[in-house]
Amino acid sequence: MDKIDFKKTLKTLYAPRSKDFEIVEVPPLQFVMIDGQGDPNTSALYPRSLGWIYAVSYAIKFGCKAAGLDYVVPPLEGLWWADDLDDFVSGRRDQWRWTLMLMVPDIVTEPMFLAGVAKAKDKLGPVPDSLRLERYAEGLAVQFLHVGSYADEAPTIARMHTSFIPEHGLIETGKHHEIYLSDPRRVVPARLKTIVRQPVRRTV
Repeated sequence: MDKIDFKKTLKTLYAPRSKDFEIVEVPPLQFVMIDGQGDPNTSALYPRSLGWIYAVSYAIKFGCKAAGLDYVVPPLEGLWWADDLDDFVSGRRDQWRWTLMLMVPDIVTEPMFLAGVAKAKDKLGPVPDSLRLERYAEGLAVQFLHVGSYADEAPTIARMHTSFIPEHGLIETGKHHEIYLSDPRRVVPARLKTIVRQPVRRTV
């Protein structure tokens, strides 16, 4: 049985070759999602949420494999924002809101998702209200590949918003999006690889 690796089949989205800014068109994709709020470094909710989406996603993967489709679970992704933009820009992480996401193939149905939730529930207990299977249509976006610690992303993000996006006749439309290609438990901060993405629309 062949194993699908979405980092190879969707290279533009998950394996960019350049660190420079690029404009991409992101098709609608299906994700296991869960919402939360607070500093990811200190909030107890963040690791619990990670546990849930990974447990459900791997249960779905094994269900798909039994049905004849095997695939590599894609990288963790996150949408980030704050009710007050100043809290987000200034780094007041206790006020940050987030949605953690793991992509799953289009063949995954709601019953398959619920079966995965039931398996995870046996280990993790009560199911979080925000846990869901949802299609996310991001569309046109600007992205770049950041190599280094998460804390060092800010200058390039600022340049993307203040220079690249307006200079290319674009305007921001959605939430700050990050795709974590490296496992911070195994990779030193200086070598972490993260795709930073901002959905946009054309002004003309």
